[in-house]
Amino acid sequence: MEGAIPPELGQLSNLTALWLNGNELEGAIPPELGQLSSLTELWLNGNQLTGTIPAELGQLTNLTHLSLDRNRLTGELPRELQELRLEFLALDPSLAGLSLSSGSVWRESLLNAPRRAMPRLLK
Repeated sequence: MEGAIPPELGQLSNLTALWLNGNELEGAIPPELGQLSSLTELWLNGNQLTGTIPAELGQLTNLTHLSLDRNRLTGELPRELQELRLEFLALDPSLAGLSLSSGSVWRESLLNAPRRAMPRLLK
């Protein structure tokens, strides 16, 4: 797949998983994806996505897996996303302001992490 992620995907209210990883997608992540209230998995890694992560993704209260690494995203992880109870999160360390010595991808299982630990890890 090439081009932008269609904002109209946000109208698929019964969608539970969206796997668009490893394509040639570019442009911004549409804020309309935050309307996917049934979504549990969002895999957008390995594309050419740019811009910031929309705060609207924090409305995905059923989301357990979020993978945004290997893109060209900038900024920080929005506070709204830090409040989610994610089991899996993959980001480029530079995106979240992390300074890690190994690898360009930060992957962490958050299922057993203390609830307060996530913002500390990301900031």
